[in-house]
Amino acid sequence: MKSTREVRVVEKNKYKIATIGDNCIDYYVQTQEAFPGGNPVNVAVYAKRLGHDAAYIGVVGDDENGQIIRKALKQKNVDISHLHVSSGSTAITEVTMENGNRVLGDYHEGVLEQFKLTAADKEFAGTHDLIVSGIWGKIEHELEALSTYGKPIAFDFADKMNHPVVQMALPYVDYAFFASETRNEQELKKTMKQLYAQGPKVIIVTLGERGSIAYDGTAFITYGIEPCEVVDTMGAGDSYIAGFLIAMLSGLSLEHCMAAGAQNSSVTIAYNGAW
Repeated sequence: MKSTREVRVVEKNKYKIATIGDNCIDYYVQTQEAFPGGNPVNVAVYAKRLGHDAAYIGVVGDDENGQIIRKALKQKNVDISHLHVSSGSTAITEVTMENGNRVLGDYHEGVLEQFKLTAADKEFAGTHDLIVSGIWGKIEHELEALSTYGKPIAFDFADKMNHPVVQMALPYVDYAFFASETRNEQELKKTMKQLYAQGPKVIIVTLGERGSIAYDGTAFITYGIEPCEVVDTMGAGDSYIAGFLIAMLSGLSLEHCMAAGAQNSSVTIAYNGAW
């Protein structure tokens, strides 16, 4: 695999990113620390870190954890004008650390269980340059409507290649992100071709310390990692997605997008918590 040090991405334009779906408090059991997180939330923050505008659309509870998330996003200058507050508890994910790797434990969904987009939410998302969501965001049934705004849609399926949401969402997704630990390259490529056939422009799979692989219907491209000291892998995949997508909006090649993802991920894993 190629070193990501070969390519440095310079952004010239400023983009507007709308992220939609889940949020949570990542509660570290061993240290009793709590950090705001969740795929769409993280991508919004990382987009801001890269110098772009970002909005987060979702729901939190009217509890202390909801206040933590709202306050943290305001501090990062993420637009939360469409972040709803409902009576109940904010989602919590229990996290333990094993050799620098985060291991996800129990997940308490709270008010997210009933999350639904309003017409105003969808219209607002459609004013952005890119719409981003994920498998736990509960908007797979809204993707068809969101696609009518003509903006690219990115979706993080985590490691759930066979989840029911995959078939529902893929026809309306342009950039489909997955994660995999497999070392069976041929089987992985076969699966990526099958996923691509369902509609996306590009299938991207992150492979942890082995980098990433992408398929655009004509060729497979692999890319390595940015060497760095690993403190906490929380948010590594989300920051890769943000870096990749900003480079994509700039019209860069697929290889450059993967490089941008790896570079942005290396920043995140050098500190504790997603951000």
